[in-house]
Amino acid sequence: MHVAMECDMTKGSPLRLIISFTIPLFIGNLFQQLYSMVDTIVVGRFVGVDALAAVGSTSGFSFMVVGFAQGLAAGFAVLISQRFGAKDMPMIRKTYTMSILCSALCSVIIAAVFGLLSMPLLRLIDTPENIIEDANTYILIIYLGIGTAIFYNLFSSVLRAVGDGRSPVCFLLIASVLNVILDLFFVIVIPLGCAGVAIATIIAQGISAVISFFYIKRKFPMFRFTREDWKLDLRLCAHLMKIGIPGAVQFSVCAVGVIIVQAAINGFGSDTVAAYSVGGKIENLITQFFPALGMGISTFAGQNLGAGNIERIRKGFRTSFLIMCAGAFITFAVAMLGAEGFSYIFMDRNTTSPTIISMAVQYVHTVAWFFIPLGMIFIYRTGCQGLGSGTIPMISSIAELVMRAIAAFTLPIALGYTGICFASPVAWIGAAAILPFCYIYKMRSIIRRIRKA
Repeated sequence: MHVAMECDMTKGSPLRLIISFTIPLFIGNLFQQLYSMVDTIVVGRFVGVDALAAVGSTSGFSFMVVGFAQGLAAGFAVLISQRFGAKDMPMIRKTYTMSILCSALCSVIIAAVFGLLSMPLLRLIDTPENIIEDANTYILIIYLGIGTAIFYNLFSSVLRAVGDGRSPVCFLLIASVLNVILDLFFVIVIPLGCAGVAIATIIAQGISAVISFFYIKRKFPMFRFTREDWKLDLRLCAHLMKIGIPGAVQFSVCAVGVIIVQAAINGFGSDTVAAYSVGGKIENLITQFFPALGMGISTFAGQNLGAGNIERIRKGFRTSFLIMCAGAFITFAVAMLGAEGFSYIFMDRNTTSPTIISMAVQYVHTVAWFFIPLGMIFIYRTGCQGLGSGTIPMISSIAELVMRAIAAFTLPIALGYTGICFASPVAWIGAAAILPFCYIYKMRSIIRRIRKA
């Protein structure tokens, strides 16, 4: 049976389509943030500040592998959105099955490599000794269960590629509620501490992945594969990896920058680690509109590229930029007015040092002034990935890494913790400055290719 949840973005108002597609993704992203946020909240309130710092100190490494999963899945889905725009149903099924095989391979490799390197990596960034064991326990479990994140993100990206942005939100809601329940169970009922919240995350995400898989199989006839669809197509797998790996590596490259900053923070002690962790969680929560908008323009661009609607792609990017500016203004207001209130979600008002709270608030207030360059990154980087470019996201990510590293090594020396707060804004500006020009170059190359054809 055919389902109306799929959305053909090659027809109709770009403004209406992008907004209606982005809003469910935004809600879904908020729920996805609950995975890591609830971990931090539960250990911060029921175990202690050191446990909060332990989980927070792994944020860069967690971002590295989970971001890899998100980028890989988004890259694989680019081909599916293009096939959907071209109405090539047999190739949609083949691309889907090969994406599953490639995802399985990447899951095994990542779990094996990072599982062996978890403790050496934590020592490399001078994680404080009073939290390093808990930090290793938490991140090791996340590494070993990375397959659940990869497959959840793959199935969610597949649904978005055909315009269904609402179903992943429902699955995330189920998983988020389950994650909260399991976090409390594994920390309060069975006092497993940091290990408990990691186990809860993996179980919740795995259940969400399974639900997504069977939903796709039941509701979308175009994805009902046959035995022939599972026949290994090395050429298609190579094409998937060509698009998926750069998208995945871009997140990992950004994560390296986050890890560099984390190394600088670790030298300030566990209280500063806890404050920065809370500030980062608040930033991630309130800025989720930007990646949602990026996924919206990526799907819009991918489908319209498949349909050959070049002028419509341009209009979509212009529309997205205006939406982003409005979203940045609202997000800025939320950051300035709500930072302190959000901080008390993570830490007990009566037992937490006011200094830790003030440092968390300082971080949020600092980065809030730079939300427009952050929004530009998601529009042009993710949008160009939707146009089939793996190179542009990579270049932007490298620029972001270089700028973040320079800021992390220089600004804290002169400005202390304030310098750390400016590391992300400096990185965002460096990445955003080159992306509009890269987008123009990509569009011109697409037009030249079409004219030659």
